[in-house]
Amino acid sequence: MPKPCQTRNQLIINNGIKRSVHFWTLMVSGNGQFHKINNILFCILLDLHYLCRRFMKQLLMRYGQMGLSVLLGVGVFLFWAVGYPHALSYQEQYQLFLWTSDYFFERISVPGGLADWLGEFIVQFYYITWLGALLVALLFVALQRLTLRLLSPLRLPSAASTLFSLIPVALIWWLMGDVNVLLSLPVAVMMALALADVVGKVGLVGKVGLLGLVGELGIIPLIYWLLGPAVWIYVLVRVVQVGWRHLWAASWLVAVQVAVYVWLMPQWPLQQVMVTSTYYRTPMQYPQWTGYDKDMYELIRLDYLVRNERWDEVIKRGEQHEVRTAFWSNCVNLALSQKRMLADRQFDFYQSGDDALLMPRLRDQTSNLPTAEAFYRLGLVNSAQRYMFDIQESILNGKKSGRCTKRIVECMLINGHYLTAKKYIALLKKSLFYRDFANEAERCLNNDALVDKYFGRQRQLRFKNDFLFNYDEKEKILGLLFINNQDNKMALDYFIGELLLRGDIQGLMQYMPWAEQHGGYQRMPMGYQDAVRTIQSRGQAAGTKYGEYVKRMMRQEGGAE
Repeated sequence: MPKPCQTRNQLIINNGIKRSVHFWTLMVSGNGQFHKINNILFCILLDLHYLCRRFMKQLLMRYGQMGLSVLLGVGVFLFWAVGYPHALSYQEQYQLFLWTSDYFFERISVPGGLADWLGEFIVQFYYITWLGALLVALLFVALQRLTLRLLSPLRLPSAASTLFSLIPVALIWWLMGDVNVLLSLPVAVMMALALADVVGKVGLVGKVGLLGLVGELGIIPLIYWLLGPAVWIYVLVRVVQVGWRHLWAASWLVAVQVAVYVWLMPQWPLQQVMVTSTYYRTPMQYPQWTGYDKDMYELIRLDYLVRNERWDEVIKRGEQHEVRTAFWSNCVNLALSQKRMLADRQFDFYQSGDDALLMPRLRDQTSNLPTAEAFYRLGLVNSAQRYMFDIQESILNGKKSGRCTKRIVECMLINGHYLTAKKYIALLKKSLFYRDFANEAERCLNNDALVDKYFGRQRQLRFKNDFLFNYDEKEKILGLLFINNQDNKMALDYFIGELLLRGDIQGLMQYMPWAEQHGGYQRMPMGYQDAVRTIQSRGQAAGTKYGEYVKRMMRQEGGAE
């Protein structure tokens, strides 16, 4: 029978490893002491090679997986920081995280509250989009590494473990394409996996008998209250770790959820207690597997650019991507007005109709944002405040908005409502990224001179007397706004633009000389020339942008479109 050392030698030789040593061995032959020494040295060399190869394999396995995690983190960071910074800003503007104990206890007073609080804590950093992208990348990498750690006891091949560890990340990444999915979902999933890993390492059940069983009975309700329905992930992982004998935990969890519904939260629908919890902004609904809808995220991008007053980029995006909605038209028209290009280029872009400049009030959290921004810049401060307040109250999970609260404070300061402004300023002072603004705003309280310094233009443009706002007569309000202050060129552009959108030919011909006289134009704007040519030819002039708009509106009214 061959010796183990010789068997290993032959195996390595047959595999073509250490051919130089093999050649050297073949050159030395014969019996005697020298041959025995040679054989021993050869075995030592092969043992060293075996150990080195094993070490290199483990090194490659370890750092190869780590390298994949690094690549995942870089990919996630670039995705959010470069491709979708507007999505981060969108999430940030629908919460107002407060650094107070009251806020913390309010959040954890419901199932899933800790995951919700931690999710909001991270989302507040989305205010600086690259920092938010970095935190999301770290969260995704932590989730992938934790999944990989939980897979290690299964002794799967390295490639399979690595592939399976990416599945939770990929699913959550795709789910986050639904703008109403909150960051509390990946936070809760990661924490559930982490707790399952810790409990599994401690061996709470199956190693310490009845005491461990009692501990598991206590920890499941606690995890449910802190993380919400993600506790089901914890239970499933524990079943895999311990075996089928742990299936009792699923029945126990159902009993816990029903008990919470009956005794602690009867005002909640049972469906919300059992499944949805705090992971989704819209109550009683579930995440949609639609991914990253192109048109939806284009609208979110435009709102992000409007919020940051990047008007040239709004116009450029409008030239490249058209989304046929009033929201899109409002954003592009606002950008055109800020560059004094609305009179020339309004009908170069899609116009949704009478609502293309200013939309009526809609009961949702997004649609009226560009209209509120337009009201503020026009000098319709009360309307801007009302729209922002309605937007904030329309957030379906009942949270406040840092962006809306900030604009409400500005409107109140402009109107001199200092006592009410003080209440909202106190809230912003408890936040992180709105604190500096709140401190400056606090200095403006009861200080008209300082308010004039920061908001002097809005004070000059606004109406000094209150009146009832009628959306159906908004062109009259825009005309009065310009008469009130003839430096308000934006009001003039919106006034004429509204007449064009409504097809008010009589009003247009009446006020066109007025626009030429007070508009500050070197020549009649191209958009107005195009409209006059269309009117004079009774719509028969070829190639007129305004004529195309009128024909489209007529087809829509006739039901053809």
